[in-house]
Amino acid sequence: MSVSNAWSRSREKLRLFPELFAQCSPEAATYGKCVSASTTGRQELKKDMCAKEFQALKTCFTNAAKRKAT
Repeated sequence: MSVSNAWSRSREKLRLFPELFAQCSPEAATYGKCVSASTTGRQELKKDMCAKEFQALKTCFTNAAKRKAT
């Protein structure tokens, strides 16, 4: 595998990110609200605090990418 080929694939994935993000805006907003609510005041975000919301966002991105690839 050539280095330029790897960079081309990476650039293509990054180019698609805004479109995929737009398809997952409800999940992204929910995750963002969880993170924001979890860090109000002096609280620190702890591992797995918003795991359910993150998993929903990750699943959405994965499904959106699969739909785009077909």
